[in-house]
Amino acid sequence: MSDPIHPSPYLESAPLQAGDTVRLIAPSGPTDEESLLRAIGQLESWGLRVVPGENIRAKHPRVSYLAGTDEQRRNDLVEAWCDPDTDAVIALRGGYGAMRLLDGIDFEVLRAPSLRRDGRPKLLTGSSDITALHQAWDHHLQLATLFCPMVGNDPFKSSAVVPDEVFSWLFEPWGGRELGFPAEAPESGIGRTIRAAETGEDQHESSAGNPSGTIRPLSRARTLVPGTAKGRLGGGNLSLVAAAMGSPELTGVRDLRHRHGPSILMLEDVDEELYRLDNLLVQLVRGGWFASADAVVLGSWQDCAPIAEVEDLVMDYLGDAGIPVVSEMGFGHDPDAPSLPLGVAVTLDAPANGRPRMWIDRTADYGHVPSLTRSVAETTDHRYDPTDLGHDTDTTRLRDQGARP
Repeated sequence: MSDPIHPSPYLESAPLQAGDTVRLIAPSGPTDEESLLRAIGQLESWGLRVVPGENIRAKHPRVSYLAGTDEQRRNDLVEAWCDPDTDAVIALRGGYGAMRLLDGIDFEVLRAPSLRRDGRPKLLTGSSDITALHQAWDHHLQLATLFCPMVGNDPFKSSAVVPDEVFSWLFEPWGGRELGFPAEAPESGIGRTIRAAETGEDQHESSAGNPSGTIRPLSRARTLVPGTAKGRLGGGNLSLVAAAMGSPELTGVRDLRHRHGPSILMLEDVDEELYRLDNLLVQLVRGGWFASADAVVLGSWQDCAPIAEVEDLVMDYLGDAGIPVVSEMGFGHDPDAPSLPLGVAVTLDAPANGRPRMWIDRTADYGHVPSLTRSVAETTDHRYDPTDLGHDTDTTRLRDQGARP
């Protein structure tokens, strides 16, 4: 008997509203003062109360690619999540380093504070290297998260659409929203539920409905293997997913569909040569990651090989898998990358002719929420102790579940 699809708690209500408290942290790479202040200003302009992590300006004493030591970054993450006043934890930027934090986190400590004061789950946001945290939050806490451009990165400074698009996912309900770039110019602002046409030009055109009058990208998505699928959305950055193979978060991937129901898996990456993408896909194929997929959706491949070569490579591995495959949905490292929630129930329609579309289902099985609530009630007295972050991985749980039939 499989578990029900993990629900989204934001189908009918927005994740945030003005006055909410967000914790801004740097779980991966370091930032500069200008980017930090710009990020804080952006969030405050949305009416949010911003609490930066204590170590957000920290530098690692030995290497330049980490924002402080693992202990400093982990403390900021755990403290932010466990703060009863926190409504969302927002990653300032990616880079590298988030996966280094996971083995030192006791996720039972994080489970109890996962509910906000209004009873809804807190929200974790970020992309790229933050894929490691998305996977952990999904596996250990069974929570939906938001894979989106990060407020400390260049798109918030250079893109005319990213700030408004991220704003819409934070301040508007998710139910019924279409994912990816719109296939036609919407009639109103960026945050509206898009009803895409089946066809559209492969160009970036002006949206008459965009109040700022900026140039909005239109969908370049196309079907590689036609079909339809429903399932919970998972995946993330290809390099991070491949690096997690064999970890507690991806234990028993061949059996995930049996235990959790159907999945639609998404992948994207940046600055990788074709042979490197080939190597990463081989890891996922041999490790059984695609065994749980009812469809695969590809995002952006910024500064990688030409998209036609990437698509040919993916088709080498998935073209005969009997599942829909869609390319160029835009999420990831595209300069105008759209956001998409992970861990929510979605539907994919990938026709042989015309634009593929994927949207968040308006209803979902809420079977996992009671278990989260029970865990909160049972562990109310389990408080976060910043001096007790050790967590030994139980290697006996790393077992071979066998191939999917």
